[in-house]
Amino acid sequence: QVQLVESGGGLVQPGGSLRLSCAASGSIFSINYMGWYRQAPGKQRELVARITSGGSTNYTDSVKGRFTISRDNAKKTVYLQMNSLKPEDTAVYYCSADGTMGPYDYYARYDEWGQGTQVTVST
Repeated sequence: QVQLVESGGGLVQPGGSLRLSCAASGSIFSINYMGWYRQAPGKQRELVARITSGGSTNYTDSVKGRFTISRDNAKKTVYLQMNSLKPEDTAVYYCSADGTMGPYDYYARYDEWGQGTQVTVST
């Protein structure tokens, strides 16, 4: 099995910054995409940013220029640096990852989610 554990959420004032982290563990042979999604109350979950194993990134338009996704492949960890936060960024942020499990799991594909971390931007 593969587990994703997020950290770094919290309450911040508009214009402030937060850094989210997500560490993957378990039976991991490879990690392809790692990404961050968010879900605000009453809204569907949406992609925030995603990064490939080679470092290629894509962002939703509303966060371009403010958020930066990065990853440390050796630590199996993905980060989301969020700057110039706005009240509309308030949501539960979820980490996701897909790839291939190890030999004891027959190199099966996985596509996992973290438990979510709350980000609240408010005065």
